[in-house]
Amino acid sequence: MALDKNFKPVLRFMACSDIHIKDDPDCVERARFRKAIRCAYALAQQSETYKNLDAVYVVGDFANSGTEVQMRAVKKIFDEELHDGTQYRLTMASHEYHGDGEENARKRFGEIFGLPLDSHEVINGFHFIAVTTTDGCDFHEEQLTFAKEELKKAAADDPRKPIFFFQHPHLTDTVYGGIYWADEKLIPILMDYPQVIDFSGHSHAPINDPRSIFQDHFTAFGCGSMSYFEMEEFDKICGTFPPDKEQCAQMLIVEADADNRVRVYPYDVLTDHFFPQTWRIDVPSEPSTFLYTDARYKTTAVPAFDADAVLTAEAGETDVTLTFPQAKPDADSDYVNAYLIVIRNADSGAIVRQAGMYSGSHLYNMPQTLTQTVDGLQPGTAYTVEVFPEGFFRNRNPQGIKGSFTTK
Repeated sequence: MALDKNFKPVLRFMACSDIHIKDDPDCVERARFRKAIRCAYALAQQSETYKNLDAVYVVGDFANSGTEVQMRAVKKIFDEELHDGTQYRLTMASHEYHGDGEENARKRFGEIFGLPLDSHEVINGFHFIAVTTTDGCDFHEEQLTFAKEELKKAAADDPRKPIFFFQHPHLTDTVYGGIYWADEKLIPILMDYPQVIDFSGHSHAPINDPRSIFQDHFTAFGCGSMSYFEMEEFDKICGTFPPDKEQCAQMLIVEADADNRVRVYPYDVLTDHFFPQTWRIDVPSEPSTFLYTDARYKTTAVPAFDADAVLTAEAGETDVTLTFPQAKPDADSDYVNAYLIVIRNADSGAIVRQAGMYSGSHLYNMPQTLTQTVDGLQPGTAYTVEVFPEGFFRNRNPQGIKGSFTTK
């Protein structure tokens, strides 16, 4: 996977979120962010027609608690890694205010970066609008008014050209992660501008999840994290944090061409690989052309295990360890999202345990074989077990793989 050679960009930028740089000079997030910028330049150089990286946008929680040490560390990385011709902008949010409060953090931000908290830039003829939250991850009238006024100006310039919009929290009930880690106040404002392409973070949800792009009245993207993953599914045996949550460094590379078309490439910084998706927005100003809408939830395609797939079960006294291969994704997806484990009492057929588990799709090198331990069982009891593969759009296959075991 690489940048589309048939796409001729006139604009390229990098978007990311939730870096969480800490006071510790050896914290892994510093190295990841520095590497991400270097990767973005290396990717730009691979283009045959356009080798520029025009901007880097970070949509909040770049600092873990907003201390002077953390902010200066971010500034130092920008100063040392950005080339001439690359602009950068940051928004602040909850974590930047965790140290000594919002007022001090805002003052410190101005002193160190010399940038406005809310900004409207024109880069290569494209409008970029960024808004910083207040009171943690809230928007007050000042920010909402700024968004209204600047969007009006941008649209007046060319109503068909995409407007790139940035803020830290997701827009409620849009991208994956947008239920709990979100704010709704901008939605009525953005709805009047279908050409908006919005970028947000806060949730730490993986950017290669197909739900990380949302289209309805406008387009929205989640920007992931460079610190750790968190999911927004509450039926998993491990909770919302996958076991390998710290194997996380993701960003988006965004390109636009002279015809206002946009391409968005999710990239895994840890392995130096593009994920297999390329999000395509050919007419940003016309919702009837959008490809990534809620119509995806109407799919009848389901992931499925190979016919020769085997489920093994190693029983303990009150638990069982299950091992099985990954299923094949449905026709519309690149991955399987998750699995549902159903354990029944072999004699009565009654369900005694139901547990969800993640597939590992958030990792570029996702495992080909999965292992999961389920506890809460009775000693000396016979059970049956079935594992069902699930897609991203509530499309669970009713046919799983089966096994049986007896606890000790």
